Amino acid sequence: MISLTLCRRILLALSVTGAALIAQSCKPRCTFHQNSGFIFGTQYHISYEHTQDIKKGIESHLELIDSRLSTFNPLSTISQINQGKSVALDSLTEHVIRLALSVSHNTNGAFDITVAPLVNAWGFGFNNTNNIQPKQIDSIMSHVGYKKISVYDHQLIKHQPDIMLDCSGIAKGYACDVVADYMDSLNIKNYLIEIGGEIRVKGVNKSRKIWSIGISDPTDDSTHTVPENSLSVIKISDTGLATSGNYRNFYYKNGKKYAHTIDPRTGYPAQTDILSATVIAPTCAEADAYATAFMTLGLDSAKAILSTQQHLKAYFIYTDQTGEMNTWFSNNTQNPQQ
Repeated sequence: MISLTLCRRILLALSVTGAALIAQSCKPRCTFHQNSGFIFGTQYHISYEHTQDIKKGIESHLELIDSRLSTFNPLSTISQINQGKSVALDSLTEHVIRLALSVSHNTNGAFDITVAPLVNAWGFGFNNTNNIQPKQIDSIMSHVGYKKISVYDHQLIKHQPDIMLDCSGIAKGYACDVVADYMDSLNIKNYLIEIGGEIRVKGVNKSRKIWSIGISDPTDDSTHTVPENSLSVIKISDTGLATSGNYRNFYYKNGKKYAHTIDPRTGYPAQTDILSATVIAPTCAEADAYATAFMTLGLDSAKAILSTQQHLKAYFIYTDQTGEMNTWFSNNTQNPQQ
């Protein structure tokens, strides 16, 4: 016969177990949410696993980046700098400028945020003019060059008053990092953030598999975050990825094709053998900036830079000496699935 004391213990254990089960059943369940929208003149697509939809929080962070780095926003910090105003740099803007200067140094000026006047002149910037004449290049180049700016005491120092900044080669990547930090603060373990083709991922996707990122055929006109219609597929997690390719943004004038990647060292659109540069880095901002630089440098010079930056991985689509399309990936990169 069971004693009264033992019965009480059993009832107590059952009540505790029942309470735990009820509490667990009342706990919000994590599900994958899909958010999309328009920012920085492009679209964003974000997938994440969380107990609730956080689109408002995501967009508040994107709007913060826009208010600091967008040249299309006349009230942004960068726009005010370009207007010649003396502006105290907030920590976000200062971090991006310092990172940009570091990448400029590491790539021998192939990446340069002072390229704005050239980008505008060639018809890809916020002034959107494309009537440049070759004789204008020398004049414009006199106020282009990353060594002509510096940061001191939270101020941007221009060594040439007409210098203007364009952060479009790093801003989308940095925005991915800012949203990633926001998600990390909410203890979100699985997410993919894509802004205009720049990507930051963590954990796994809805199918509990590592994220698959499709790299477009350079004869195509888009980047996919799924392998459908892609030339190659790269599987990544807990990292940033950016792809730059001249097939994304160009125009024809007088029968000649002008690509959007401007070589800040010459003042002219870059003409290299790389058709598409994909870079994997710890942060998407780095991946974004280096991918831009590699499009300017060309295959051999890009390889030389990679040998000095061991934290980077790269996958290039290029044309060989016979004009055939080919691929190259760094030794520390998995072989992309063809």
